[in-house]
Amino acid sequence: MPTVSVRLFAGLRQLVGERELRMTLPDGATVGALRERLAEDYPAVRAFLPTLVCAVGEEYVPPAHPLRDGDVVAVIPPVSGGADGAPAASVAPDDRLFAVTEAPLDPGPLVEAVRRDEAGAVALFYGVVRNENRGRRVLYLEYDAYPEMALKKLREVADEVRARFGVTAVGALHRTGRLEIGETSLLVAVSAPHRAEAFAACHAAVDRIKQVVPVWKKEVFEGGEAWVEGHVPEVRSEK
Repeated sequence: MPTVSVRLFAGLRQLVGERELRMTLPDGATVGALRERLAEDYPAVRAFLPTLVCAVGEEYVPPAHPLRDGDVVAVIPPVSGGADGAPAASVAPDDRLFAVTEAPLDPGPLVEAVRRDEAGAVALFYGVVRNENRGRRVLYLEYDAYPEMALKKLREVADEVRARFGVTAVGALHRTGRLEIGETSLLVAVSAPHRAEAFAACHAAVDRIKQVVPVWKKEVFEGGEAWVEGHVPEVRSEK
């Protein structure tokens, strides 16, 4: 019988009250069976099952994916990405292109990291914490992440964007932890031979980050707090 580690994030972690669980499942158990077991053990989770996806080995997998002893399964709510201190352990200190970190974000090194002599344009996107949302005053934001997988997905997004738009370089940095009003939560930089490609690729990279990178945002506002749900990551069927 496989014993797996189950990692929980954002509102799901808050609902269960644990960051990580260990579960022993019957032989032949799948991700779908694990989801059902989680709902049985924690009934409050059941209402959220339709929006939860799972990742094994830092890759999104379908419910039919079989589990093996020792697997680490991340149960992932809809990601909020960059939408409306010291670096994390997953960040290599010499990697200026990609980071998931609690440290404040500095655009200067990122711009220099993507700049190339053959690139006539560099587009830079800032995601900034604003003080109002849906008519209520925002006090601050808290970002949670699956940092190892988030870093991997940032690199994959960059590969997709380079292939699609033919740009010269792409980099992305994402904050975690508590962010005050006016602080930068996300930086995306793209260099390209011409400005049209740089703008289009930067826009596409930001949108894709929101869709697939496991980062979650909690909004703390006057009178309450709420996790801001966004995209449910697409999971491809396994053949």
